[in-house]
Amino acid sequence: MRLHLLPIALIVTSLAACSADAPPPVSAAPAASAAVNPSPTTPAPDASLAEPGEAPDMPRTSNPDGDDDQASFSGYGEVKFGIAAADMGKAWGGELKEMGKGENASCYFMTPAWVKNSAEFNFMIVDGKFVRFGTDSARFLAPGGGKVGMTKAEITALYAGRIEDQPHKYADGQYLRIRDGGGGNGVLIFETNARGDAAKVTEWRVGLAPPVDYVEGCS
Repeated sequence: MRLHLLPIALIVTSLAACSADAPPPVSAAPAASAAVNPSPTTPAPDASLAEPGEAPDMPRTSNPDGDDDQASFSGYGEVKFGIAAADMGKAWGGELKEMGKGENASCYFMTPAWVKNSAEFNFMIVDGKFVRFGTDSARFLAPGGGKVGMTKAEITALYAGRIEDQPHKYADGQYLRIRDGGGGNGVLIFETNARGDAAKVTEWRVGLAPPVDYVEGCS
């Protein structure tokens, strides 16, 4: 019986030696972790790779040509007083329609394409140049913050010490005439429907004299 024990011992010893020399198994945990937690340096999707016809979400302006608060004593946005009528479309950034030029080429109006009636928003052209703009809409802000619908008391508070009251030519209201506080040539005029502090602004305009004082359009 002792003769058979030696081979068995040798086999056991050989197996133990092979087990000690073998490399440890490779763990699959790192790969799984990488799949769950992608690298923070992975670039964000490029908007330029969007499918044809798709456009990234972009903020929209209040109208196609710009914001509603660009009025100043020198013009409206990039459309400055004195600019040639032919250059106004580019400065405005949108389509402008001519109104009344066929009847009077020396004095007429231009309006944005989205305007439903000329009183909503208009530019006055005299002798081929931009000289005035105006509106009867409450959506637009005049220089200094005034707008249609405000009371005379509110306008007086906004432009304290700068208002020259003038009687309205047709209604029982007033023209509240305000010069550019910065010393420019622009003039702002609010029209009211009455004379007291509770009177409401019905329209306003900004321009150069004398066109800014025309009460019948081009006259």
